[in-house]
Amino acid sequence: MQEKVPGREEAYRLLTEYNKSDSLIKHALAVEAVMRHFAALFGEDPEKWGVIGLVHDLDYEMYPGEHCLKTEEILKDRGWPPDYIRAVLSHGWKLCTDVKPKEKMEIVLYTIDELTGLVAATALMRPSKSIFEMQAKSVMKKWKQKSFAAGVNREIIAEGAEMLGLELPVIIEETIKGMQGVAEAIGLAGNP
Repeated sequence: MQEKVPGREEAYRLLTEYNKSDSLIKHALAVEAVMRHFAALFGEDPEKWGVIGLVHDLDYEMYPGEHCLKTEEILKDRGWPPDYIRAVLSHGWKLCTDVKPKEKMEIVLYTIDELTGLVAATALMRPSKSIFEMQAKSVMKKWKQKSFAAGVNREIIAEGAEMLGLELPVIIEETIKGMQGVAEAIGLAGNP
């Protein structure tokens, strides 16, 4: 099959074909938005980074025991480029794959995947349920409470931040900004 450059429409169609869970779709939209935001910051291709963010957990709902590996199979069958597939595989480094993130795009995905969950959980704890007035310091306070959003792997986020060479509060602030762009779609626009 000939390799093609997938667009957002195809990526979203795939996402919703393999995922019916509202929370997983919202997570994918959040990761897509943050990936686009970081791509713009680094002068990279926001479309490519966003598409990868959108499909990074493609297999998670239907094939949790084969996470990342099933996505690799699905994307290969559809002729997706190897660098897109490698990026998806690399976000599971040390968890379900041995593909270490190397490219900036891969490292950002590795870092912010878990972080979007912590940011979302922090926003939902606010009386307003809004991400708009939230700052990195609010997330940093929750970061220190290991029982808060206990499923979020803080070690991966910290390791990713180190690999990026950026301070954690900076990454959190930029993640918040990225998520603000899709606040309505991910349920973090706040109470009416």
